[in-house]
Amino acid sequence: MSAQPTDRTAARAPDRPVILSCGDPSGVGPEIAARAWEHCGAKLPFVWIGDPAHLPRGTKIREIDRPSDALRHASAGLPVLPHQFPAAALPGEPDPANAKAVIDVIARGVDLVMRGEGTGLTTAPINKKALKDGAKFTFPGHTEYLAHLAGVERVVMMLASSRVDPPLRVVPATIHVALSEVPKLLTPQLLRETVRITYEGLRRDFGFSAPRIAVAGLNPHAGEGGAMGSEEGDWIADTLDGLREEGYAVAGPMPADTMFHARARQTYDAAICAYHDQALIPIKTLDFDGGVNITLGLPFVRTSPDHGTAYDIAGQGRANPASLIAALEMAARMGAARHD
Repeated sequence: MSAQPTDRTAARAPDRPVILSCGDPSGVGPEIAARAWEHCGAKLPFVWIGDPAHLPRGTKIREIDRPSDALRHASAGLPVLPHQFPAAALPGEPDPANAKAVIDVIARGVDLVMRGEGTGLTTAPINKKALKDGAKFTFPGHTEYLAHLAGVERVVMMLASSRVDPPLRVVPATIHVALSEVPKLLTPQLLRETVRITYEGLRRDFGFSAPRIAVAGLNPHAGEGGAMGSEEGDWIADTLDGLREEGYAVAGPMPADTMFHARARQTYDAAICAYHDQALIPIKTLDFDGGVNITLGLPFVRTSPDHGTAYDIAGQGRANPASLIAALEMAARMGAARHD
């Protein structure tokens, strides 16, 4: 078994805040940021970057000049690094005039964490179409833009929850593609890179000294000896054998339908899945409100809530801040582990 990670954040006060970018101001980002501060206060100092006028009316704020100021002011109000936007934020109605400012806030947050002024970056949800329409945003999403800003070619998406016992961390090797495209895109090189980046992320950001990784098969019952698909026998098993020879503790290919019950989760620290739904269905079933989206492979910690802009409920005070709170807490823990 791998050594369990140490939660070093419990032993000392944070020395740097988490940086929170505002996301789309017409979505639920501003209101869940305000509610997260009400929940966390000084227990978990974080800095919100955005236009103070976009926060819910009555939100207690403290405008600050630098992230470190949040450590002194977090108990009195939500620490805000002001970033002016050209237009008001109408709930549920994204304004193309604000698209560039949304992008600039993300870049500002990356710059701050790259300079060591924040322990990690948590990003509130954005709407890719709104950014493309308003600012010709050319990236498929948040993750690819962050990788571009950091100068990184290959990153891995992990969804994690520490609220289930044992904890669950899942990584889809292929992400937002049609199911028919998965067998073409899932290659030995992609699988090897995904395992290596996941392994290093578990060591660096979660404190595992010898991470254990389980890999799901592509087909039902992991192919069942070729009766339900040949990829496992053709190359997946050989690829995992090669990784084991390099020293990685990798199990599989495993039938995905038996990987996610509690006893199975005790045998690994992260599960790598072949495609999007194979990874996301179990975590959303076990912890729909508290799952956290993590980007592994960046030179800084990045987390985000595992939901979108929720335009349909924006501005109504109904948005659940649980996933954002979990993302902020996880960014703090991961940042402490990476620092140590």
